[in-house]
Amino acid sequence: MKKNIAVIFGGQSVEHDVSIITAHIPIIQSLLASGQFNVQPIYISKDGSWYSDQAMNNLNFFKQTNFIGANGICPKQKKIQILFDQGLKLVWPGFRPKVVKIDVVFPAMHGTFGEDGSLMGLLRMANVPFIGCDLFASTIAMDKVLTKQILSKENIPVVPYIWFTKFDWETNKNTLKEKALKLKWPVFIKPVHLGSSIAITKVKQQSDLENMIEVALHYDDKILIEESIENLIEVTLPIIGNDILQTGEIERPLNKTEFFNFNDKYLSGGKKYGGMKNRYSEIPANIKNELAEQVKSLGLKSYRVLGCSGISRVDFLINNDSQNVFVNEINTLPGSLYCHNWRKAGISNVELVVKLVALAEERFKARQKITYIFDSDVLNFTTIQVHEHNA
Repeated sequence: MKKNIAVIFGGQSVEHDVSIITAHIPIIQSLLASGQFNVQPIYISKDGSWYSDQAMNNLNFFKQTNFIGANGICPKQKKIQILFDQGLKLVWPGFRPKVVKIDVVFPAMHGTFGEDGSLMGLLRMANVPFIGCDLFASTIAMDKVLTKQILSKENIPVVPYIWFTKFDWETNKNTLKEKALKLKWPVFIKPVHLGSSIAITKVKQQSDLENMIEVALHYDDKILIEESIENLIEVTLPIIGNDILQTGEIERPLNKTEFFNFNDKYLSGGKKYGGMKNRYSEIPANIKNELAEQVKSLGLKSYRVLGCSGISRVDFLINNDSQNVFVNEINTLPGSLYCHNWRKAGISNVELVVKLVALAEERFKARQKITYIFDSDVLNFTTIQVHEHNA
């Protein structure tokens, strides 16, 4: 019997549209092509409403004019209800409600309320297997500062940086500007919790610093300022696995801009796969063997240190002058699963998603062996103490 697998995408995030693409290319397409699953698409609109319709398995559904109405709702769709009671169930309300029990969930939500661990916490409470990193790794990796702090403690090199919150900026602006000016310039300003290079700016002139900080704080309440590596080699390393890990090919983006921005990633490579087409990157990266070995070693160590599982991508910055390698960040939901890279490593799209489902079930089975309940007499003891106090 085919398993019911739910693919959850969309959401209240600046990466909403990218999430729709990731969900369909290659996840839904490959799950359907495998013939092993009943695929139930779950779309979360920009206003936070949940919808599910088999028509949503086709990416063209989301290309319709005005499929999203005012306030981000879907005017032609009825909302579904979600039951989190010993498993995940989808309910279509009505005189005779339709109920579908989900066996496995494939999260495809980038950024806020999805990739940041919010959805993973919900799925853990529902006690349902899900693909990709668990709650803790997702939460840490989504915070660029927290990631750097943890990696540094494990002697994994990161680029020098400072960070602060919106409150810090509003109450101590001059001191923070002085700290930023002490970094080696130019610098990058990044919202800490966003992905897809959204609202990231490279600042060359000190006179632009304050304005670019304000831009970043428009999208996040915590920002990072880090030194720019000018003679830069940027590479990425996708990894899959729970305890036993497998690396993909080291990949080097061949972008023409000063950093790999949103347009490079999603808009520069044609209509089907966006900027992730192979001709926009070098696979495997043409770097020295010593650098390649260091990248793979640091990538695997970073994956384990953050507690990643299922799939992630580790991004690196290499100073071509000093040959120093720095871990930049870890992406727990690589766009389109970096399927183009895994194909180079000999794993097809279908093989990739089937393997990820198996890894999710493996982790879920292992988690069932952990004891989460502890019996105690603390309530009875507290009751006695209350009675004695009242007496």
